[in-house]
Amino acid sequence: QVQLVESGGGLVQAGGSLRLSCAASGRTFSNYVMGWFRQAPGKEREFVAGISWNGERTYYTDSVKGRFTISRDNAKNTAYLQMNSLKPEDTARYYCAADTRYRSVAIATIPLRYEYWGQGTQVTVSS
Repeated sequence: QVQLVESGGGLVQAGGSLRLSCAASGRTFSNYVMGWFRQAPGKEREFVAGISWNGERTYYTDSVKGRFTISRDNAKNTAYLQMNSLKPEDTARYYCAADTRYRSVAIATIPLRYEYWGQGTQVTVSS
């Protein structure tokens, strides 16, 4: 069992920054891929960014490339999403998720690949 707890969301003006955190407990955090997803009202949950188990590989959806950075600290069992140059269209509830396939070489972009999810944290960007 894995428990994930997100934090760091809030209200920010366009062009501002936020840093989301995802604290994990339970099974060995350092062995699995972590992903960030978001879901806006009336829309499907979409992939935002993912990071390999050792932090060496990352992957982003096109709309956030150059603005968002995913990272992890395995010693702290925590994943992060640094979000800069925020836009109103980034407004959504952000979720972290864990793909617990042991040291997977792939960073999945579909929600079904991720077994565990946090409750999410709301990010609202005003124009």
